[in-house]
Amino acid sequence: MSTDQILIGLGLTIVLAVGSQVLASRLRVPALVILLPVGFIGGALTDDLDPNRFLGPAFSPLVSLSVAVILYDAGLGLDLQHLRGHTRRVVVRLLWLGVVITWLFATLFAWLLLDLSRSAAVMLGTILVVSGPTVVGPLLNFVRPVERLQRILTWEGSLIDPIGAILGALVFHTVIASNSTTGHIGSRATQFLESAAVGLAGGAVGIAVLWLLLSRLRLPESLATAVQLATVIGAAAVCDVLRDDTGLIAAVVMGMAVANMPGFDLPTRDPFFETLVQLILGLLFISISATITPQSLRHVVLPALGLVAVLVLVARPLVAVVSTAGTDLSRGERGFVGWMAPRGIVAAATASTFSSGLVAKGIGGASKILPATFMVIVATVSLYGFTAVPAARRLGVRRQARSLPLLVGGARWVVDVGRVLRSGGLDVLMWAGLEQERERIRESGLELAPGELLAAATGQGAELEGITAVLLLTEEDDFNALAATILQGTIEGPVYRLGPPGDSHGVVAPYTGGEVLFGADLTRPALARRYADGSRIVAWPLPDGIPEGHDLLFRVRKDGTLVPVIDGSTPLPEEGDVAILLGPSSRQA
Repeated sequence: MSTDQILIGLGLTIVLAVGSQVLASRLRVPALVILLPVGFIGGALTDDLDPNRFLGPAFSPLVSLSVAVILYDAGLGLDLQHLRGHTRRVVVRLLWLGVVITWLFATLFAWLLLDLSRSAAVMLGTILVVSGPTVVGPLLNFVRPVERLQRILTWEGSLIDPIGAILGALVFHTVIASNSTTGHIGSRATQFLESAAVGLAGGAVGIAVLWLLLSRLRLPESLATAVQLATVIGAAAVCDVLRDDTGLIAAVVMGMAVANMPGFDLPTRDPFFETLVQLILGLLFISISATITPQSLRHVVLPALGLVAVLVLVARPLVAVVSTAGTDLSRGERGFVGWMAPRGIVAAATASTFSSGLVAKGIGGASKILPATFMVIVATVSLYGFTAVPAARRLGVRRQARSLPLLVGGARWVVDVGRVLRSGGLDVLMWAGLEQERERIRESGLELAPGELLAAATGQGAELEGITAVLLLTEEDDFNALAATILQGTIEGPVYRLGPPGDSHGVVAPYTGGEVLFGADLTRPALARRYADGSRIVAWPLPDGIPEGHDLLFRVRKDGTLVPVIDGSTPLPEEGDVAILLGPSSRQA
């Protein structure tokens, strides 16, 4: 290809990847629903989009390294200490029993329906055991199932991707070895162990390098993000040179170690890293789907849809029944677990990587692995995407669309705000750093968030789950300002903070932006002073009007949405509102 054609191919791939994600966000659908058909149609219309043409032999290694970055990023979100009780039991069962059951069904029916050789069927069955946070996460955010279900399915999706990638690499090497004229059981077992050893050793070296750079050198945040990226890619590349596709093992091991091992000083995740991962996802899906030709799907579509029917209607429900047996999950929760198993990026990437190697080795039916995987991904994402909401509603496991604010602070007036919001029908979560304040929250009967919640929200563990807004109401203005900056982007909703006094000499509070609560006269010291003088927080039905001498703080809408007063801008009243007021005294209120 000429330089102009290469530039056109690269530019078109990037434009389609980003454009598809923008369109998906506007339509509120998983990006895969747009990316896969766009890549397929683009690849059918023009050869310029085929990465095998403008990247040549570099395409497969780039896919492998890109997936390594994605799996490292997924590993960073896996804080295993948060899995407890029945939730942990279900997740563990989904991972080992679910993988075995899904692999058996996928392998058997791929062999029967797609006319694959046993080796190709085993490889496709292994590829299809994965699910993935890049698909499950957006679906769950749209469906909003009850918190326990969201936690279970998120953890399954995050953990099963690396498991599937590791199994895929190991099965690939085993299949290659089993078709060698000199291979025997002993050599296959040796190669299996060698692959695992190379990946684990590469991961261990990468962990040591990251520990040295992140914990000892105290790098700036932007440079620390670049160091993580370089270390992951370097470790994965070296492992792949020593043993094909073992870099995925190294990446997963590194991500999980950084997230769970003590001693790592992992800085707040730079938005650049998250943006990079999203871009990589888009580029991979556009590129991989562009390699699939209409001719390759001609004899695969109907058998692949039959395989999807088996996986969705038989295998997944059986996995749910076995995994949730003997737990306290309700019937509806068990049903929803059995109706959520879309396939995502790791299935596509491993199919793209491994199928070409199997075709080159002359494995029967290996050419069908990628188009069959493509059909399974499209069908499962579309099916679950369009049916998950009605299924959750019918099973009674969808959360009500009510606000769940997190109030940060433990002063008496802050606890009073939490109690009044709860009386207005909201679920309220609170967090405070001082033990005296935490005890005050407990005594009030409000739910106290775990002590590590804010640290987790800044990128050192799981994100805040289910929180629709954060209200920073501590007595430290600089803390409120800094926390507002850090927490932006870690939750779907807004982050609010109290305004500092007009004559504040704080380090950052007077100069940072963000959503400032209440009017210019209701700064943090003004609120504390008025409360100490006898003012109280009260809930007031809107039809009765706002009494004289009271200041409006929030409106709670009829549907449970919390709307605060921001920078003195008063939200317009609506029918059914409850006003949250600061009154002159409890008697007058």
